[in-house]
Amino acid sequence: MITPTSLRARLDGPPALRALWKTLSPLPGGRTLFSRAIGRLAPYTGTIDARVEELEHGRSVVSMEDRRPVRNHLNSVHAIALMNLAEMSTGLALVSSLPAGSRSILTGLSIAYLHKARGRLEGRCTCDPPEVVRERLELVIVGTIHDASDRIVARAEARWLVGPAR
Repeated sequence: MITPTSLRARLDGPPALRALWKTLSPLPGGRTLFSRAIGRLAPYTGTIDARVEELEHGRSVVSMEDRRPVRNHLNSVHAIALMNLAEMSTGLALVSSLPAGSRSILTGLSIAYLHKARGRLEGRCTCDPPEVVRERLELVIVGTIHDASDRIVARAEARWLVGPAR
């Protein structure tokens, strides 16, 4: 059985995360397995049951279905579920692209809700990660959330603190 602790030991840095994606993503059901592994590593992130659709250097696309557990009383996707999707997409785009021997932590997240979010949603992020991390630095990564008609329903700015691993 894979536990969060054993999974964390296997994914001990950005290179391991990239390797797991490259191994699983081409397989039938592999993207779902990868997404569930991310949800096990970060249990709160797993609550939105998002699926990683694309993951490249400095780029991610993460989808989320509109389901009752992520809805609010206004019959749309809850603001915090959208924020969670934004954190996941910005984090994957950045963290999976960092050089070996580095680490990161989210230090702030702001989001603008532009339209009611309904239906299947995609969190998209493209960023320019550092090639070398010798000292701590703060990066502001922008992510957007799109609905099925490709309309941007939310725009997020995530502040990630990146530094060398101890």
